[in-house]
Amino acid sequence: MYRRLEKQIDPFSPFDEEQTPPGSVSAFSWHYLKPIKSWFVILFFASLVVGLFESSLYVIMGWLVDILAHSTPERIWAEHGNALLLVGAAILFIRPVLLFIHEAITNQIIVPQSTNMIRWRTHVYTLGHALSYFQADFAGRLANRITQAGSAIREIAVTVLDTLLYVAIFAFTALGMFSTVSPWLALPMGLWIVGYVVLLRYFVPRAKDRSLKVADARSALVGRVVDSYTNILTVKLFARGAEERSAVRDALSAHTQAFLHSFRLITSVTGVLAVMNSALLVATGALSITLWTRGAMTSGEAAAGLALVMRILAMSGWVMQTVRGVFENIGVVQESMETIARPHGIVDAPVAPQLEVTKGEVRFEKVSFHYGREEGVIEGLDLTIRAGEKMGLVGTSGAGKTTITSLLLRLHDVEGGRILVDGQDISKVSQDSLRSSIAVVTQDTSLLHRSIRDNIAYGRPGAREREVEQAAHLAHAHDFILNLEDHRGRRGYDAHVGERGVKLSGGQRQRIAIARVILKDAPILVLDEATSALDSEVEAAIQESLSTLMEGKTVVAIAHRLSTIAALDRLIVIEEGRIIEEGSHAELLKRGGLYARLWRRQSGGFLGAEETAAI
Repeated sequence: MYRRLEKQIDPFSPFDEEQTPPGSVSAFSWHYLKPIKSWFVILFFASLVVGLFESSLYVIMGWLVDILAHSTPERIWAEHGNALLLVGAAILFIRPVLLFIHEAITNQIIVPQSTNMIRWRTHVYTLGHALSYFQADFAGRLANRITQAGSAIREIAVTVLDTLLYVAIFAFTALGMFSTVSPWLALPMGLWIVGYVVLLRYFVPRAKDRSLKVADARSALVGRVVDSYTNILTVKLFARGAEERSAVRDALSAHTQAFLHSFRLITSVTGVLAVMNSALLVATGALSITLWTRGAMTSGEAAAGLALVMRILAMSGWVMQTVRGVFENIGVVQESMETIARPHGIVDAPVAPQLEVTKGEVRFEKVSFHYGREEGVIEGLDLTIRAGEKMGLVGTSGAGKTTITSLLLRLHDVEGGRILVDGQDISKVSQDSLRSSIAVVTQDTSLLHRSIRDNIAYGRPGAREREVEQAAHLAHAHDFILNLEDHRGRRGYDAHVGERGVKLSGGQRQRIAIARVILKDAPILVLDEATSALDSEVEAAIQESLSTLMEGKTVVAIAHRLSTIAALDRLIVIEEGRIIEEGSHAELLKRGGLYARLWRRQSGGFLGAEETAAI
């Protein structure tokens, strides 16, 4: 039965992954709750029925007191036996069923599935953002906001439909019962309801603002802590532990101050509520006694009324805390919304076709890109890389080499011109098909915290074990992989590499990355300092594998160590985003330009510091 209930909501049901979520808290929340709105309607009516039944118990209690006061032991079963049995049966059988249905709807259908459905959809949408989106924020803060958004949106909906409705039923049941006895008895309850609403109107907006500040401070704290942990090697190497502790302490102090500011409001409102509650209890008690002495109210009605009031008073503080929780969650949702609900920077064209790479020709036509600035980086670039050509990009740091490859991968959209692959404009084809056709090894190689096998096979899911090991052999990684063991005792290809591959050396990570590219076997290959972390002996061995890998492929290679690209078909020298020289290694040396100067000044194959500084 439980499994059947738990399958009523599919957290992974299809949805429009490109639709930008709305920019207001209510619309943002409804955007994610709308697919399961029918279950919230059912929860509303379940809560309504349970609330009415529970509040009616106090009326039944008053009736029971009255019949006990006016009947004798000999007459009570004769006169009221059937009614007592009916009430007992209802409480014994109907009440548990109603409560079970309510809890099953809440716990088995709505809470886990809706929470994770929201998390899944916000995560999928966030993955669609451009690279620059992730570079501008802390990974920990993004993950925190996505995780919290699911529980916050669900908690708001469930609390409003369930808890607050439940309390409202009790309050209006008491008001209705008092009204049937005397308008004077209903007056304190009516005034209390009005006062409670006024108090909420004062409390809610202030709680919302302060909760948002608490949420902002919490995110800043999480981001600071995650930043320290992510860059722990840098922290250790530069002996900056004291500064990192100080930064986290400042973030904690800011969070504490925001928290205290929020709780000052809560304490003040709770004090006012305590006065209101006490006044209601005294007024209701005094009026009940007065009306009873005049015969206008029975003992049972007085007992039921006072019990209802006591129940409402007990619930009122809880409701205030619940409302505070709602607006804390509103603050969390608002914070998450400001991060998540942004239009995707790079989107596929409507019904974008798949890229079809038949030859592998790449052409840049008057391409300009300035990272949003007015000028600089790439300006009017015209460049054709013939199918199967091995081309090297040369230039000092900041010349625009990596930007060119990023534009080819469409990690950024060009600001002018276009890029064609076999005559197809890459902005018109799907991003996934474009990137599936290009294999990349970068200088900053990071691995996923998964097994070595999963990391190598990441470029071709479903690859067989033999193919994974063959790629590792070609990347000269197989031998060191066999000797790996992680903290859980997993060995070899099953060993996990740690976050971003921190358990491996830079050279080991780069060899895994090369193995991944070898296995992917894409028609276009981009090597951005692919062997920079390797020693000369390993690099020489891997160059043979890369030469085999490059056969029949279009290759774009970047290297500061010019000896690694000297044998390529053509070298393009870039300066300030423009081509200033091109030709083979020998031709460029004869020309005596920038390339020749860089070559002469290399020591051990790297750009000389003097030349870099001069240029």
